Amino acid sequence: MDDGTIRILDLLILVKDNDGKIDAVEIEDLDEADPLRTAETQLADLLAAEDLVHLAAAMEPGTTAGVLVWENTWAAPFASAARRSGGQLIANGRIPIQAILASLEADEGGD
Repeated sequence: MDDGTIRILDLLILVKDNDGKIDAVEIEDLDEADPLRTAETQLADLLAAEDLVHLAAAMEPGTTAGVLVWENTWAAPFASAARRSGGQLIANGRIPIQAILASLEADEGGD
């Protein structure tokens, strides 16, 4: 964030107790996270209650999850140039690190 590579848009902690009850703690509620809290409060909250319901459904009872929404600010000049040239985003996605590691391990095993 300090280098300008990303911008934090929303940040919270979800806790699902053993009975399945969910508690959401926004970063602004944590005194120890002053730099993150300062950055987060400058931006609008992006996660809606509906998003939290979906995230919580994916969690196992007795677990905690950190939820971070960020913008890849390094990509803004590319996206702007593409739009000016008539380009249009037709898809996006993210490759989970586990899939990358599994692919690398499979390649190493095939030598």
